[in-house]
Formats: sequence, structure tokens, C-alpha cells
Amino acid sequence: MLDIPLLLRVDVDPWVAAQNDMNDMGVCDAIEQNAPGGKPTAMSTPHLPKVAGINSPVPYPPHNATALPGLPSADPETGTVAGPETGTAGTAGTATASTSDTAADPAGTRPSTTPDPRHDPSRATGRDTTARGAHGTAPGPTAGALLQHRLADRVSDLTALHGLTGRLAGTDSLDTALRELLEAGAALLGARRGLVILEPRPAAGADRFAADHGPALTRGLGLTHAELGQIETVPRDATAHGRILEHRAGGPPRAVAHPDLLGDPSVDPRHREVAGRLGCAAGYTQPLIAETAGVLGAAVWLYDEPTAPGPRPCRLTGLYARYAAEHLARLLELEHARRTVATVTEELLPGRLPRVPGVRLAARRLPGPRGGGDWYDALPLPEGALGLSVGSVSGSGPGALAAMGRLRASLRAYAVMEGEDPVAVLSDLELLLRLTEPARTATALFAYAEPSAGRVVLAGAGHTPPLVTGERRTEFVETSLSAPLGMLACWEAPSVELSPEPGETVLLYTDGLLRRTGDPVDRAFARLRSAAASVPRAAREDPGAVADHVLNTLFRQEPDTGPGPGPGPGPRPDGEDIVLLAARFG
Repeated sequence: MLDIPLLLRVDVDPWVAAQNDMNDMGVCDAIEQNAPGGKPTAMSTPHLPKVAGINSPVPYPPHNATALPGLPSADPETGTVAGPETGTAGTAGTATASTSDTAADPAGTRPSTTPDPRHDPSRATGRDTTARGAHGTAPGPTAGALLQHRLADRVSDLTALHGLTGRLAGTDSLDTALRELLEAGAALLGARRGLVILEPRPAAGADRFAADHGPALTRGLGLTHAELGQIETVPRDATAHGRILEHRAGGPPRAVAHPDLLGDPSVDPRHREVAGRLGCAAGYTQPLIAETAGVLGAAVWLYDEPTAPGPRPCRLTGLYARYAAEHLARLLELEHARRTVATVTEELLPGRLPRVPGVRLAARRLPGPRGGGDWYDALPLPEGALGLSVGSVSGSGPGALAAMGRLRASLRAYAVMEGEDPVAVLSDLELLLRLTEPARTATALFAYAEPSAGRVVLAGAGHTPPLVTGERRTEFVETSLSAPLGMLACWEAPSVELSPEPGETVLLYTDGLLRRTGDPVDRAFARLRSAAASVPRAAREDPGAVADHVLNTLFRQEPDTGPGPGPGPGPRPDGEDIVLLAARFG
């Protein structure tokens, strides 16, 4: 038996499915035999990080592209090559020695097969007999060293893929996932720039994947928006990624290499013109295919010089792209569900705010990532009155959204019948919630406003107090302590009356406005009051400007200390819904 050092165990759980494909990779790379000049030329593929005790570590990722104009690349799945013009298949190479082994034997005289350990002469003689070349002069490595090196290469590939897919799995949005895909592919292929086009369409028989996946997405790596626009001017059928996106039948599309975009006469003239303008001399296009969604899109990596990646990086890129496509399909489904929830929410909330003499209204809503049951409403009432309400249903998701729609519709009915008494409105709403939604609770605030008289009567059920802001004062309305709806056998709380002066704005909001600041409640209230007090005088005439100033001031993040602009304003992404209703009187 051969004395092979014990390999360290590598945890490749996310790549159980990919290991079967790695078996097709073999344990060595092919030597390209069709280099210019007729001399066998090895693709310069630096080794991935080696396992301890097997080989010295070499930094990863490699820039493993070789400047071979006109050289076809190997198909990531089958090992065959696809030419830039017709995509016809051929052999990827005839020799079986790995790239690193070729470097050790530049003459290419080492036998192409591994000696059988059972026929190793060293076992019979006890001597260190090495394989010799055809001329009998150049010594080669022993069979044990060759097998050890091949196993180390394979473990290194699996380890590298495990790390790249782990980073991709940590992304939770399409933008970050596409960026990670481009960077990982550039590292594997040795490219500097690239772009990915995502145009998902449902696979045949995939009923659960809706036909409407939203607009197409194009993201670039090292390319500006103007440069991406120039690429889009090339006719779709003249580019490899365009043919992949339009692929309909005849088997799944394959990866295509263009080793020389500028010198290849088969490339479309417009394509050559744009490539020359952008300084792109070669490209490699990889389809993104998911089992659940079919062809999702295509990724393109661009080179500054004529070149083609070797078989090993092509195979690794193909395996990585297969995992990335499945991850992108899941993100697309999630994004589609979020858009559906957002559309339903917009339909449940007022499409436009009413126009009532003596008051101007503006509303802002920032949904949370899970979707909640926060609502706002403004309802014209008889005799020039106006009903204002905000509220929040416990829970999140479609269930909370449906409950919010039912409560808001019921509150509108009660407001029409007995809006002059906000306490009665909330009492009836609490009874309805206890009878029809026994497992839910809700907070709500209803205000009956008479703009002509400058009078507002309101009542709240476990809700945050309104904020009155103007040039002379910025203060919270003193409301009595009350429980949320559905918490007690019978809800009851007194109403509060206030008289806003002309030019003052009353802000009604949900508790998500406070919670998404990440501060304790008392500090969040203080920050909200400070933000409202800092509204510029010119902006106080418009309730929408007042609401925008409060949100921008409340959620403005601290700028970075490093170079470049700091992050823009925005609430914490892991919080609840935010609803803000502003009513300016006078």
C-alpha cells in the first residue's frame, strides 16, 4: 500500500449535490495541445490553498487565464469545448497530467497514466524507482506523490467552492447576491470586469413559479451605467448572453468563450465596435439555470487581452453557477412574494387622501421586511368634519395584513355612524375584534377633527400619543393610559380634546416609528420631538415636507470616517412597519 499522508476532513455539507459533478472533473487538468507554434502549452493555473501536510499554501483566488487567441474553452459540465462561432463540441485535450505536474515536467514526457501500485518496482526491490520519460533521462514523481498531489488539488477545489457558496448563501437580496456572483466568477476565471443579466421565466410545468417575476435586472462589475448601456445597444442575437436568454429548445444552453472578440471575423461588427470602445478583448459567458425556474439569466466576464480560461476554472465556475442559480431562484420567489404583499397593502390603504377645507393631509408608510398590519386612514364626515385614524395589528405576514384590512373597514363604518364620540368608535371596534379575532390584539387611535372650529377630539387604545408641532411649540398630546384592543374584557378610556393653532401640524404615527430607531422608548420619544422641532420654517407650510423632514432626521445614520460619502438616511432594515400621518391646520 502507498504511504499517503492523512488528509484533513473538509466540511462540504452545502456541496453534497456538487460532489457528484466533481467526480466528472477528474483529478488532473488537460494540457492544451493546440497552442500557436505547435508546442504543448500548459494553462497557468495557480493552485488553490492546499491542505496542511500535502503542499505549501498558494494564495487563492488565481488569475488563471492564458493568452491564447482563438483557443476554445472547455464546457463546464461535459469537458467538451464550445467555439465562439458555432458552439460545436470537441475534445478538451488528450493528455491527463495536471497543470502543476506539467510545470514539473516541461518536456511533457511523463507517462499520462498513473502506475498501478501493485506493479510498483520499488515494492519488489526496495529502491526508489521513478518513472522515466520516453528518452529515459528525465525522472518523474513517484506514483504516491502524483496521487497525493491530485487528491490535494481536488480537496482544495472543494474547499474553495465551499467558501464561495457559503458567502453567497449569506446574501438576502438580489443586488448583493448578483454582486457576490460576479466577484466570485471573476476570481475563479481571472477576469477583471463582468456583468450579469437576470431575466427569469418559468420553466415548463413549474406551476408554483409565477410568470411575472418583475423587470429584468442588469448589474455590472467594473462597468459604469454608461458602459452597460453601450453593451445593451448590441443586437441580442449577436451576443452569447443574448442567445442564452432567448434559448427555448434543443437542450440547456452551454457556456461559451470568445477568446478574441476584436480579431474574430465571426463576431458581429457592432459587437466588435462596442468591445473595442470598452477595451474588452475576450469574454466568457456562463448561463444561470435553475431546476425550479429554468433559465434565469447569464453572467459574462470580460478580459482586457485575448485569452481563454482553462478547463479547471471553467468547471469550477460551472459548478458555482449551478448553486448560484438555485439561490437566485429562491430570492426571486421571495421578492415576488414581497411585491405581492406590498401591492395588496396599497390596495387596502387609501389610494388618495381627501380634500377638506381648513386642513391639508400627507401620509408616509415604510413597510418592514416581514410585512405588518399598520394602517392609516382619513375619512370625510358630515358637516365638514374629518376622521383620522392610525393603528397596528399584532403579528406579521399575510394574516396580519388581512386582519388590518378588516379592522380598518370596520372602523370606517363606526366613524360614519358615531364619529363625534371617538371613545364609542374604539369601543365598538374592540368588541368586534374580541368576537371575530380572539387571538389578536391591536392598538388604534381615532381623532374627530373640525377644521373650521380648530377643534380635535381623540381617543387612543394602547397607542402612542400624537405630536403637535409649529413655530411656537412642539409637544406631545397628553393622553390617558389605556390598554390595547382585545386585552381586556371591556375596553374604556376617556377622550382628549386639543385646539391646534393655524399653521400647526398634528402628527399621528405607529409605534414602529419609535422601535425602528433602535433606541429605548424615552430616548426615541426625545429624538422624535427634536426632529419635529427642527423642521425649517419654509417646510412647515407643506405637511408632506414636515413628514419627510422628520423621517430623514430621525433615521439619518452617522457618516463614515473613511473616504467617500457616508450611508444615506434610512430606518433599521430589521424592524416593523412605519406609518406617519400629518395633518396641517389653518
